[in-house]
Amino acid sequence: MTTMTETHISTELKYVEHKLDKLLDQYQFLKNENSRLKSQQEILIQEKAELLEKASLAKARVDALITRLKAMEQSS
Repeated sequence: MTTMTETHISTELKYVEHKLDKLLDQYQFLKNENSRLKSQQEILIQEKAELLEKASLAKARVDALITRLKAMEQSS
């Protein structure tokens, strides 16, 4: 025969166990999400570096064209 206190403790333990399971699930979800976001961040950092390099090359080409046009203008 269980007393009211034992029943209450059992109910409380089940509640705490349920809350702990939910916290563990949330922890795992957030851990996975964090990993995914870190991977995505690395990809974006690489893409940014590539775009900066392309922009730098394009600027150098435009500067070279402007220099050639100025030289042609002065020689005519």
